[in-house]
Amino acid sequence: MEVYLAQPRGFCAGVVRAIEIVERALQKYGPPVYVRHEIVHNKYVVESLKNKGAIFVEELSEVPPKAVTVFSAHGVARSVEEEAAARDLPVLNATCPLVTKVHNQGKRYITKGRTLILIGHAGHPEVEGTMGQVPGPVLLVQSVEEANALTLPADTPVAYITQTTLSVDDTRDIISALQARFTDIQGPDIRDICYATQNRQSAVRDLSKLVDVILVVGAANSSNSNRLREIGTEAGVASYLIADGSKLNPEWLKDARTVGITAGASAPEVLVDDVIEAMRRMIGPVKVQVLPGREENIEFRLPAQLAAS
Repeated sequence: MEVYLAQPRGFCAGVVRAIEIVERALQKYGPPVYVRHEIVHNKYVVESLKNKGAIFVEELSEVPPKAVTVFSAHGVARSVEEEAAARDLPVLNATCPLVTKVHNQGKRYITKGRTLILIGHAGHPEVEGTMGQVPGPVLLVQSVEEANALTLPADTPVAYITQTTLSVDDTRDIISALQARFTDIQGPDIRDICYATQNRQSAVRDLSKLVDVILVVGAANSSNSNRLREIGTEAGVASYLIADGSKLNPEWLKDARTVGITAGASAPEVLVDDVIEAMRRMIGPVKVQVLPGREENIEFRLPAQLAAS
């Protein structure tokens, strides 16, 4: 069996930073450290941080007074920041800098008097955080149909921003529909789209040309991991989302000679290795080859409280 590994795959710089913030906080302040929402959408990562002393909560009301609190990589609404400040909680903000950039773009558009449209998935923590950061109404659009159904006059000054786990390809048709719908529209440069999302999706498209089956290592609640699986399927390749090696189904590999593996931006490489080892136990020798792909050398700074620790 030949296995091709997509490049790039797995952790992005925002995820690396978020996890490091929790780990450094535990080292500096000692456990427990409270984390609002899953720091990233991956059970393995969350459980490993729990074992080190992190406690994950959904609401700040679950955090004891004065306890060190971390906001997840997805970002939070202003109301959450204000609640933390009112309770005088020491906060470390692990929001991905690219998510913060989207927040700031949205605020600028609102300040200029534009009606703001957010392209994203309802209910996703990043979308909820972004909508809660912008000081004004935000219209959420999830599809071309919803873009066409907007009831605003065509000459309304509008602007759009996008959820970072959507790529240029994911948003292109919706943006085109908005541009056709409105005569005065602004949006960020495509270079402002999350590099990691675009790179991983492009790598899966390359992978799909070489393999019979694609395995995407990632969590079921990970938006970007699910999208990688969808892209494989859209390319005509049987594609499956898999949490780790224990979830490998031999039926998936029955008629395959080549298997491609990638991982969502919140999935650690150790889980990719776990899937490969499961394949070896299940079917015998496996030859692994890493495909050429875009190298990612981006690093994000840590909060000042932790940078020197």
